[in-house]
Amino acid sequence: MYRERPAGVAGAVLWTSANPGGARATRVLPDGCVDLIWSSVAGLLVAGPDRRAFVSVSAPGERWVGLRFPPGVGPAVLGVPAEELRDSRVPLAALWGDRAAADLVERAADDPAALLPALAARRLRAAGGPDRLAARVAAGAAAGVPVAAIAADLDMDPRVLHRRCRHLFGYGSKTLARILRMGRALDLARAGTPLAEVAAVCGYADQAHLTRDVRDLAGVPPTALLTG
Repeated sequence: MYRERPAGVAGAVLWTSANPGGARATRVLPDGCVDLIWSSVAGLLVAGPDRRAFVSVSAPGERWVGLRFPPGVGPAVLGVPAEELRDSRVPLAALWGDRAAADLVERAADDPAALLPALAARRLRAAGGPDRLAARVAAGAAAGVPVAAIAADLDMDPRVLHRRCRHLFGYGSKTLARILRMGRALDLARAGTPLAEVAAVCGYADQAHLTRDVRDLAGVPPTALLTG
């Protein structure tokens, strides 16, 4: 019951999910992203960037609509540094105030799939768009470029880069690179690439290294994610 599609704003993805049965737990893997979420039970929430997998429990009949921003874009929309949201699920009212959030919750109940992208686009325009540094750092991290090389390419002191990364992504570029590498590895494995080959392609020392890293970030080994 999970679907996603391009949202048409800043590379974000609009996703929907529904739970027609009893209470259900879903393992949400870290991906470097921030999500703005509407729940038919909980209203409007913000899911911060995770360092480890988060187990989300949905109530019977609960519906979800979410807007997942590319790494580094969430702070420009929400007006809050990503590190303040790290490993958290926060009611939007805690960030924007009860009155503003209550109005949005009421409007979102009619058509959350339309409201969330429109809201994000409006706030991005007001903020002058996403921070351009975010895309460059994320691209380097995804490609496995060392932190020192990313900083040099940006003509930036590594310590300054680390602070900017914490603001944009919730953690430094090393952690971001590790999380993005896991995502790439799992995509390859789901497409049928053997795990030993995945490990080599993605820069792990060997399959055992891949398994340890995925277990640490996801809470379970890759085989459990591929068969579950």
